[in-house]
Amino acid sequence: MGRKGSMIEREINSNYLNETMTLKLYQPEAFSPLYKYNICIMQDGNDYFQMGRIATLSDRMHDSEEISNTVFVGIHYQDRYDRKKKYHPSGEQQEAYIKFLVNEVVPLLDEELPTYHMGKSRALMGDSLAGTLALMTALRYPNTFGKVIMQSPYVDEQVLEAVENAKDIHSIDMYHTIGTAETTVDTTDGDEQDFLTPNRKLNDLLEAKEVNYIYHELEEGQHTWKYWQKDMKRVLASMFA
Repeated sequence: MGRKGSMIEREINSNYLNETMTLKLYQPEAFSPLYKYNICIMQDGNDYFQMGRIATLSDRMHDSEEISNTVFVGIHYQDRYDRKKKYHPSGEQQEAYIKFLVNEVVPLLDEELPTYHMGKSRALMGDSLAGTLALMTALRYPNTFGKVIMQSPYVDEQVLEAVENAKDIHSIDMYHTIGTAETTVDTTDGDEQDFLTPNRKLNDLLEAKEVNYIYHELEEGQHTWKYWQKDMKRVLASMFA
């Protein structure tokens, strides 16, 4: 069974990253310039389309009216080392990547699509380091990105400090999951790290700040797409209803 929506590719010759970045836009079947659309920008974009099955879920949930008009935009990475440079809080290209999102991706999407031109209509979604990147970007630019979806994000002291010091955090809607079995996660550096404990610290901090926030611990959930994909329908229904 084929997709009902349309996949469109756009390229940005990024002045910040000094490389050509490809954006994959998935528009729902009934897409029309007469309507306004939410935008969900996904780091690890190919993974969300392939393993997260976002296009299939978009078709089904638009048909059933479980989500409002939303265009899903995927941006991918070259390899795991490139991913770390761009997404990690201490990555040497993280600053440039955030500027690329804010100053190059958003203007292109607002020009290409009938969007609301409002932060609440733009979401950043990511798994693991991509979820961290989503959070860190929205904390800095809450008027540009008003929704954050982070599945098993990497959390360190730098991330917790950014949340603690964020000024307009209450303008951001957040969805956050972590698996209860994510106590020994293999990292790009070849180390094993406990993701569960720092994610629980992040949850405590966000709960204390009384932000508009949804948190789920996935029972026996591990740091894999098997568990993130299973939760994807709930993610979309919660954030784009």
